[in-house]
Amino acid sequence: MNDRVHKILSDKKLKKTDTRERVLNAFLESKHALSNQNLENNLDYVDRVTLYRTIKTFEEKGIIHQALDGTDTTKYALCSENCDSSEHHDYHAHFTCTSCKSTICLEEVTIPELKIPVGFNLENTNIILNGVCDACS
Repeated sequence: MNDRVHKILSDKKLKKTDTRERVLNAFLESKHALSNQNLENNLDYVDRVTLYRTIKTFEEKGIIHQALDGTDTTKYALCSENCDSSEHHDYHAHFTCTSCKSTICLEEVTIPELKIPVGFNLENTNIILNGVCDACS
């Protein structure tokens, strides 16, 4: 495993296990968001329960975030380095290619600060863009 995998796990105070290292490496090597099914298909053998727990732990620790794309499939992508267990700081749009169905984080397309009416409590904001990615164009 590469040094970046070990550094991330160490910085987040997570024990280094084979599954955590393999899953994190898959995210580091991917240019698009991954679903549980993507991970199951791309990793040689991973127990489903262990994979689910790994994904939940990574999300809770601020290593990955949900990359919503308007489908029923939950996908995840790497967080920015300043995310942690108390707060995610991934205020960017997600782009879904209508051709290859991949979902990509667009870090440079940020979600603007929104003013909401008094008494409303905003819990989540998402911008989902659909179109054809550069690889499919």
